[in-house]
Amino acid sequence: MSSLKEILIIEGKRLEELLVLLDKQYKLILNKDVFNMEAVTEEIQLKNKEVAEAEVQRRKFIGNTSIREYINNSKDSESDEVYRAMQRLLNEIILQKDTNELLIKQQLSFTNKLLSIMNPKKDVTTYNSYGNIKR
Repeated sequence: MSSLKEILIIEGKRLEELLVLLDKQYKLILNKDVFNMEAVTEEIQLKNKEVAEAEVQRRKFIGNTSIREYINNSKDSESDEVYRAMQRLLNEIILQKDTNELLIKQQLSFTNKLLSIMNPKKDVTTYNSYGNIKR
């Protein structure tokens, strides 16, 4: 069986590949390239499965203890460095994912407003007994 450091390195590589895909998705969102975005989304899902497999392998290796406890108890500085690098990478991934989601929501909101301007509702708005507009 391989060491924790080797397992963390493999998981870190898969996380780096995921970050590259998220960066690619970000560029496609900015360029509004919907068809390639769909292809990248499928790639991201596959990469997520690979990351999950690596995480399962890590959990099998360390058992029920947390990774932080395991590294502190082992006093292996190299494993600690790899773990810290992986934590930074995870934070970058979370930031990129949130940015991508925000941009997509922003563009959807803009598209919906544009559609409502182009096709306004033809219903006559009336006021109810409280003075609010009925829709």
